Amino acid sequence: MHASKNLTCNVINMKRLIITTIILLAATVGVTVIYFNNLNRTGPRTRETMLTIPDNAALILEINNDKGFYEIFNNSQLFTSFIGKQTIADLDTLRKQLLQSPQLEQFFDEQNIFISLHPLKNNTVELLLTTAANSKFKTEYFDELVKEKGKGLLITPLNLGGKSGYTIYSNIIKKRFYLLAREDGIFSGSFSMDLTAQAAQYNGQKHKQAFVLLPDQQNSNSLVNLYVNYNQLSPLFEELFKNNNTDIFKCFKTMPALAALSLNFKSDALMFNGFSQIQSDMPMGYLSLFGGQQPIANQLKDIFPSTTAYSISLAVSNTQQFKKDLSGYFDKAGLQHERDSIFNRVKIETGTNFLSEFNQLLGNEFAVVTTRYQEKLGIITLKDGSKLKPILYNAATMSTDNVGRLNYSKLPYFLLGDAFSIFGHPWFMVIDNYLVLANTETELKSYSDMYINRKFQSRLQQYNRFDNLMAQRSNVTWYINIKNAQPILKNDLHENFYTAYENNKPGWKDFYAASYQLITSGKKFYTGFCMQLNAADSVKLTQ
Repeated sequence: MHASKNLTCNVINMKRLIITTIILLAATVGVTVIYFNNLNRTGPRTRETMLTIPDNAALILEINNDKGFYEIFNNSQLFTSFIGKQTIADLDTLRKQLLQSPQLEQFFDEQNIFISLHPLKNNTVELLLTTAANSKFKTEYFDELVKEKGKGLLITPLNLGGKSGYTIYSNIIKKRFYLLAREDGIFSGSFSMDLTAQAAQYNGQKHKQAFVLLPDQQNSNSLVNLYVNYNQLSPLFEELFKNNNTDIFKCFKTMPALAALSLNFKSDALMFNGFSQIQSDMPMGYLSLFGGQQPIANQLKDIFPSTTAYSISLAVSNTQQFKKDLSGYFDKAGLQHERDSIFNRVKIETGTNFLSEFNQLLGNEFAVVTTRYQEKLGIITLKDGSKLKPILYNAATMSTDNVGRLNYSKLPYFLLGDAFSIFGHPWFMVIDNYLVLANTETELKSYSDMYINRKFQSRLQQYNRFDNLMAQRSNVTWYINIKNAQPILKNDLHENFYTAYENNKPGWKDFYAASYQLITSGKKFYTGFCMQLNAADSVKLTQ
């Protein structure tokens, strides 16, 4: 049935694959509050079902195969325009043909359906639908449907590496869907035979759990759940981006963690909240360092330029503890010797203990910002900017009284960690109590002009509207302004995915911004994901 929801995953029309995933998130904006009055379900066989999903999935959406759910989305103008009337018609046709057939409807109604996103080869991303029939289901019921003729479906047996499956061809939409039928009543299907075959060969019992589950109560009261395996983000990004070195979401791709988030309803925005759980048996990631800190008020974002395309903001409550943890992180990565050698050289040549002096003056927030013009800025809060100036000047070649270039490479990286690795041999300036880094003098002058003239994103009404949705205290905040990021996406995305971004109306471009936040909570990170429509579009939606 839920073939219905994601049959958009058409292998021939690859551009819809990325859009479909977004749709499953974005379409929920049109859901009415009335639906929540009818939410009273459990997630049967959730763990058992998810264990059958191949562990190369980076994201899984869990929804409920409930009539009310489909009525809401079929009547959603946003949903219809997002993927097109024809696609909606295709989905609805297959839902009625297959899952609403007299033979199957009673066994799949109100069962949870999992839509997982899998990177394959040749810049291909495919969707896999997985669901479990209820306890009354017997395979004979499906066999009865196979035998029926003249219902608009042609169902033929399919051998998937020794596993039983079916090729389902709809005479109405003229497409094939490949379905794997397991003996335990769990079904997996995709428009990609390769992915369906992969699911047939996968044995989740032999693999480590790839996703953490939501608590039962949270699951039962949620319209849509989102599961994230951070470890699989890199393979996914490799298929989406032709620039394999893209720093978009960079630090999250090395985070050894699993997340489980549930949808919170808002009329103009998608808001998922839950927890990210660090996997202690895996190599430490950079963002894991912030788990030992308390969340603090985010203020540095107020001086980001109005041209910000995306940014990552990092906040620590205890700078000394962070520096200690960062030193241990480099030690485990085998980089301590290189780090010590660089700072020893600086000390010998300048007579300054650069590392110690910098650490004493480091403030609680630091960030890396990319503008729509692909300028890269590192912005670091200082306890006293005037005291840091002579320390920097001793280790630099000055261009003006306040602008210079460090004479030593990799200092920002070893001072602040992975997020600052893009600044190999940077230019710098100190403005008030902020240290600003850039890879060119021109970028610094551009930011200086913005700073003097107060051309900040925080002075934009729509940004403040979005900012009100985000947690104001956090440890890690990743942010993207959709419009400002467009030139970068055009340059970095594979053509088929950028074409989808550019041409689908409405689509991604109808969103103003998105954010992903981590907030330390015990041994986990409270996690929030948010996307908000442009102001004009949100007005249209609510009228």
